Amino acid sequence: MVGTPHGAVRGRYERGIAVFRGIPYAAPPFGALRFRPPRPPEPWDGVRDAGAFGPTAPKPAYSEAFAQYLSDPVIPGDDCLNLNVWTPEPGPGARLPVLLWLHGGALTRGSSAVPVYDGSTFARDGVVCVSVNYRLGVEGYGLFPDAPPNPGLRDQLAALRWVHASIEAFGGDPDRITLCGQSAGAISAGVLLAAPQARGLVRRAVLQSGAPEAVERDKVRRMVRRMAGRLKIPATAEAFAAVDRAVLLRTQAEVGRLSSPVLGGPAFGMVVDGDLVPRDPLKALTEGSAAGDVDLLMGWTRDEYRLWLVPGGLVDHVDRLGAVALAGAMARCHAGHDVPRGYRALHPDAGTAEIVGQMVTDHLLRVPLYRLADARPGTSHLYEFAWPSLLPGLGACHALELGFVFDSGDVPESRKLAGEGAPQELADAMHSAWVRFATSGAPGWAAWDATHPVRVFGEGEPYTAHGPRDAEIDLWPAARAVPEPVPASGARAPGAELAAAVRRLRRSVAVRHR
Repeated sequence: MVGTPHGAVRGRYERGIAVFRGIPYAAPPFGALRFRPPRPPEPWDGVRDAGAFGPTAPKPAYSEAFAQYLSDPVIPGDDCLNLNVWTPEPGPGARLPVLLWLHGGALTRGSSAVPVYDGSTFARDGVVCVSVNYRLGVEGYGLFPDAPPNPGLRDQLAALRWVHASIEAFGGDPDRITLCGQSAGAISAGVLLAAPQARGLVRRAVLQSGAPEAVERDKVRRMVRRMAGRLKIPATAEAFAAVDRAVLLRTQAEVGRLSSPVLGGPAFGMVVDGDLVPRDPLKALTEGSAAGDVDLLMGWTRDEYRLWLVPGGLVDHVDRLGAVALAGAMARCHAGHDVPRGYRALHPDAGTAEIVGQMVTDHLLRVPLYRLADARPGTSHLYEFAWPSLLPGLGACHALELGFVFDSGDVPESRKLAGEGAPQELADAMHSAWVRFATSGAPGWAAWDATHPVRVFGEGEPYTAHGPRDAEIDLWPAARAVPEPVPASGARAPGAELAAAVRRLRRSVAVRHR
């Protein structure tokens, strides 16, 4: 039994690890609290049972094309602002390092109950692991005239504050919290690092396949307006709160099919709000005005784009579209013609899908992470995950590294993406690097400097390469500056013909993902 600020909880011992699941860190975000910032939970009397995962946030199911690779459990209930703790030594005095995990899922899917995120392996190795649920989709990231922005991000901040205030009772050290996330979770972690309200709460951070960003407000508004149009209601929080939750999720999924990581489109994301996100988070972090004392571990997978394009056969489809797909990628990345020409020269045997995929991956991930590392040499460490899945076509795709980081390759949900027979020695290497980083800030290879060391986790022994992506990164005019949402110097702005081509490609992506 462990005491929390709102009442005592009783967990379970599982293979020598104390596990506490479904602890509320905030009140259920429904009724009068819907679309509002999180509030503290009601205190409870007696001892609350913490043996099972709590409810997950409302979310649509993955399409059939993605569900064959990704698991996303649904646990019904309104009390979805909850977290889980795995610890080897519950009770004050141990002061172990803490890893706080924010799941991915494009801010529309995912939860802390995904079996791949089993924190027992971190606890086994002396790190208290905490995983968090937060509001998703329109509930967490809709933009309305009658409600505050970014409620899902505010949930994450509330969870971080809970951990900082409460984790010592579970054996953790509140001064050694590593904020860790993948994909949307990494973007969230980066935005929180730049938030003034989070200052002093985080000692280290891990950004896996996601870079700090704030999206254009109009991009989020378009999602809300399209949903409102289908529902025939005003685009207000009050009107959305009156819609049946299942109908709202179905409408969100239908509208979301028009968006794609490769070609963009309207989407949910965090926006500059003048409060929690007072300015562009990447600028805040690279210009030294935020989280200057936080150690960083950042990286990507070699073939991120393959999870975006392989399901439903989109790789072949993009290859067939050729110039249209390249035009769409240029518009997505605000890139001039020199950028795809440069990729063609560097990778003459690559198909259109690979060129498009790597361009978008660099634009979204590698360029901003390079800039962040350049701004923080000596305290940043970079990696690339390069082991290819044993399933056809996936390569070293987005999210594949998760089963290795958590050393959870033995669960069926990891094998859905990795296939049968993933190398345990690779999991040992990655997991131990994350443990070392959470413990000391030193994962086991050189910190970023002018030689650009990148640890490569692939087939065989991990090794350090120097500048393995420099040639591609140098193709981007803004590689050493924060990009603006306008075409690169010398490029023509996308005209009506290009915009129409992008729309056709987006519709094709939507149809194939149904």
